[in-house]
Amino acid sequence: MNFFATNYLKKTWGLLLLFAANSYAQQQRPNIIFIFSDDHAYQAISAYGSQLVQTPNIDRIAKQGTLFKNALVTNSICGPSRATLLTGKYSHINGYTLNEKKFDVQQQLFPALLQQNGYQTAWIGKWHLGSLPKGFNYWRILNSQGQYFNPDIISPGDTTRQEGYVTNIITGLAIKWLNNRDTSSPFFLVVGEKATHREWLPDIQDLGAYDDKTFPLPPTFKDDYKNRLAAQNQDMTIDKTMRLKEDLKVHADYEKGIYGRFTPEQKKAYIDYYENKISKEFDAKHLSGDALVEWKYQRYLKDYLATAKSLDRNIGQLLDYLDKSGLAQNTVVVYASDQGFYMGEHGWFDKRFMYEESLRTPFIIKYPGVTKPGTAVNQLMLNIDWAPTILNIAGVPVPSDIQGASFLPLLKENAQNVSWRKEAYYHYYEFPEPHHVYPHFGIRTEQYTLVHFYGDSSSWELYDLKKDPHEINNLYGQKGYEKLTATLKAQLKKLMIQYKDTDALKILEKN
Repeated sequence: MNFFATNYLKKTWGLLLLFAANSYAQQQRPNIIFIFSDDHAYQAISAYGSQLVQTPNIDRIAKQGTLFKNALVTNSICGPSRATLLTGKYSHINGYTLNEKKFDVQQQLFPALLQQNGYQTAWIGKWHLGSLPKGFNYWRILNSQGQYFNPDIISPGDTTRQEGYVTNIITGLAIKWLNNRDTSSPFFLVVGEKATHREWLPDIQDLGAYDDKTFPLPPTFKDDYKNRLAAQNQDMTIDKTMRLKEDLKVHADYEKGIYGRFTPEQKKAYIDYYENKISKEFDAKHLSGDALVEWKYQRYLKDYLATAKSLDRNIGQLLDYLDKSGLAQNTVVVYASDQGFYMGEHGWFDKRFMYEESLRTPFIIKYPGVTKPGTAVNQLMLNIDWAPTILNIAGVPVPSDIQGASFLPLLKENAQNVSWRKEAYYHYYEFPEPHHVYPHFGIRTEQYTLVHFYGDSSSWELYDLKKDPHEINNLYGQKGYEKLTATLKAQLKKLMIQYKDTDALKILEKN
């Protein structure tokens, strides 16, 4: 064999070996599945100590991975939380401060960075950003908020109605994509759930799942909002805001609206349960006053938790698929909600306020070979941290303009020794509709929350979370808290500067 032929073979073998090595490296990079629910409260997850319900499949992720006890959002509302996930930036930077606007997908989105670095990317389910996804090899999304039954599914080519229950459909589409994906490269998949968003329509098989339970009233259920001006003026109470007909299905109109898309079989099941059982029982009680409010609370929780029951069951199906396919060994699984939710605390449902129930969101991650099973992290973690962490896990450089930080070091041994944030910044904007919650910003430390409401009304609130975990005793302006208040305001100002929230900074400097 001559010199040229020998060298040709060496180069050929070298290229083949390099290709094989690159392919192996691609396969070894972990797959990532991000299960993203809507309005699912940590109080409704047994891994978080819920006394309301058992969530065995979400708990599976926690038992095999790490649960974050202080995962916080930066703006407690649906669309902006999704925008923050995609960008790793605060609402005032990514431009999506309010719901029902059009999110700018031309800006830097971390799934596109994954895509550019060899990952297959997919988003299946609720998107709710007023624009079509970008940076994904595959997407199938719900139309706006989506529908619980027979939802419209938007794809790049068309929009089709799929018969069935939305949570089951999303899981089916996710597993179908996993089965048909290109197995030569790792993947990143978002499973965007509609559950547990209002109006809480359970799957047929889950109707009445909790009718034998009577749930205890939260300690703050009859909160009088003393010394809390913003709380006095909200419109999100179970008493006055929650609707008997639309929310709790008492004598619902089954010929139009969300029920107009039901099949005859679905409609019959709902009429049999809600009209012939629940509505008749309600009529017979002749309720008023506290008894009526407490009945509404019980019905709210029963519908909400029945809707969540399908969510947990479908998560189990997805986890089973990963186990049976062998993907579980090299797949990171995240379970999170777009924010927290009120389960009757302060007499409320919904979210928005910078109080613990809506500020804190469930966040659980299983990373084979990294997370120690059954562990918990207490440090403050923000949803701006989600994007850089996923990039870090995937081995993709994190752009310098991303405002969050990778929490990957917190998942490893000796996490308590990791240098990490001691305070979190929050800013909520949407006012007055739909719930008349004044816009506000604030700082949350390991022990304190300081918040300023502005706009039509200006007020401050300060809470000691160790002494007052339910946040009913507003300490702002009380004697003895002047020094603490000044310190927190100075820290708040630093955070505004750090995160470039110039509009908030102007308001703060006037107050």
